[in-house]
Amino acid sequence: MESSFLHDPLRFKQTSEMEETYKSLQIKQRSPDSRVFYLYLNNPSRGNALSCHFFTEFPAAVASLDQNPDVAVIILAGAGKHFCSGIDLDILNPTIPSEESTAPGYAAEKLRREIKAMQRAVNAIEECRKPVIASIHGACIGGGVDIAAACDIRYCVKSAFFSVKEVDMGLAADLGSLQRLPGIVGFGNAMELALTGRSFTGPEAKELGLVSRVFGTKQDMDQGVESIAAEIAALAVVGTKRVLLQSRNSTLDQALDYVATWNSAALQTKDVGEAIAAHVHKRKPLFAKI
Repeated sequence: MESSFLHDPLRFKQTSEMEETYKSLQIKQRSPDSRVFYLYLNNPSRGNALSCHFFTEFPAAVASLDQNPDVAVIILAGAGKHFCSGIDLDILNPTIPSEESTAPGYAAEKLRREIKAMQRAVNAIEECRKPVIASIHGACIGGGVDIAAACDIRYCVKSAFFSVKEVDMGLAADLGSLQRLPGIVGFGNAMELALTGRSFTGPEAKELGLVSRVFGTKQDMDQGVESIAAEIAALAVVGTKRVLLQSRNSTLDQALDYVATWNSAALQTKDVGEAIAAHVHKRKPLFAKI
């Protein structure tokens, strides 16, 4: 497997808005005053298939948005007709250097490192302090499901369709679907979807709990998701995201201990006093930008 996506340097130019330009992604801010930023998978000619550039650029883009104090919420969407059609098949065509041809153990270790790097790219969504909302239309297949499952909230249009497709390739899904879906849709449903690789629609995704809401059209979804994101952007939600993720794989005692530690620090910030003052004066709180 080519390791170019591990070693190629990011190539971007700074625009006047200090946004980075990527080969596989696009960052947009709909209005100068909005704290909601859009991160688009931007490979529309191939259904936003995840290219080698994606796995280098995506964690960098998410990190840049995370570190930007003007960003409160990220909406992850797909340019063109689809959210994501899965991993680009060019990545799945192994090209093992000749010096490794007599050492299959080294080749396997190299492939393992490649997979781990791809996993880290998807994990960047959960590592991001800011909430990430998936806005799904068209196809959400294979790697697209991996990415969507890592997001904090998911919405889709009625016509969207999903598939945990890796079994058709003779593989086990390895970027997070098999680990995250059981906690989202239930173990039995995750097992059925992963073993059959069948396609399912937006309404079934809602029934399974994969998405929180289904919209009739993409225009309705775009408006609805932006409205929801704007509401979240006005709140102090970083702690809530981190505590929920930490609690997912913890015992009750461990989770309660974690939130006690978190809030012992949060109670010393100005945000709590601002929230109380806003309540007293019947106005919206202005929380600190982080």
